[in-house]
Amino acid sequence: MSLRITFLTAGRILRQLLNDRRTVVLILAVPSLMIALISAIMDAAPQAFDTVGLILLAFFPFMMMFMITSITLLRERTGGTLERLMTTPTGKLDLVCGYAIAFGAAAAAQTAIAAAVAYLFLGLDTAGPAWAVFLIAIVASLFGMALGLFVSAFATTEFQAIQFMPVFVVPQLLLCGLIWPRDQMAGWLQGVSDALPVTYAVKALTEVQTHPDVTAAMWGNLAVVAAAVLVATALGAATLRRRTN
Repeated sequence: MSLRITFLTAGRILRQLLNDRRTVVLILAVPSLMIALISAIMDAAPQAFDTVGLILLAFFPFMMMFMITSITLLRERTGGTLERLMTTPTGKLDLVCGYAIAFGAAAAAQTAIAAAVAYLFLGLDTAGPAWAVFLIAIVASLFGMALGLFVSAFATTEFQAIQFMPVFVVPQLLLCGLIWPRDQMAGWLQGVSDALPVTYAVKALTEVQTHPDVTAAMWGNLAVVAAAVLVATALGAATLRRRTN
């Protein structure tokens, strides 16, 4: 692995993102607008918004990084860019870490804007510090990036990449506790929920919501999500290979 090549890769990806204005708007503006819409819907129940809005601050970066990474990687695979890079001194770790830096920066900007809107304009209130929410959201977004990296290997068109969302993203939304309390789900659904990394991101956020200080439970749940990032990244890196000799 070369730090120079890693940062060159990250710079290339960031330039591609910045040149696509629609993608920039999608990344930066849509989560804030969606959270604002949820706030308006729950205007009569601000305590409910404190829970739902907080979870969405982490879920939106996860979902959008999954979409953007899977589509971007698919374009590079089908366009031959990835294969050409694999014939250069660029290693798998350079590519994976470059993508992580680039999309991590995009997710950080997205989360910062959404969090600022939620805390300053929409009245989101948490007992714990805002920086902990920001950290959890970034780790969740990196999981989305790593999962998108892995999934891109199994799609041949952008439409197919989007079709993976109901398989990898929607179940995590439905079972993480946002739609319905986990302790009121059927036992087997609770078991499935326990195997989904986003569930632990929600648990970590709940700790921030209810405790004024950062707790060991928050760090433990966040560590589970970070471990899922490493596993998904390793699986994604395993799919980065030349297709011809």
